[in-house]
Amino acid sequence: QVQLVESGGGLAQAGGFLRLSCAASGTIFSINAMGWYRQAPGKQRDLVATIIIGGSTNYADSVKGRFTISRDNSKNTVYLQMNSLKPEDTAVYYCNAGVKTLPSASSYYTYWGQGTQVTVSS
Repeated sequence: QVQLVESGGGLAQAGGFLRLSCAASGTIFSINAMGWYRQAPGKQRDLVATIIIGGSTNYADSVKGRFTISRDNSKNTVYLQMNSLKPEDTAVYYCNAGVKTLPSASSYYTYWGQGTQVTVSS
């Protein structure tokens, strides 16, 4: 019904940058919040950044000042610009979105992408 597809992951050197994209498609009436999470091997999935429809953002302390989340509502797409990358940023990055598929829906349902690997070498 709703699909989220991430792109832009890959290998970067410490101090480098990558830009992730996540496009939502399918039966979409509206999207409220969109976000990025990451999961390193053997660890839980943690919040990286979120952005709501009005543009307010929230970041994990570990990425503040280095990562920037943005969205294009006309394209149902969220981006994550990652600068000054560190080896500890290595993880699978997942995007999510709170979606209403019908105007009559009472609440937003959270959908997840399949994840994209980010590897930062020292």
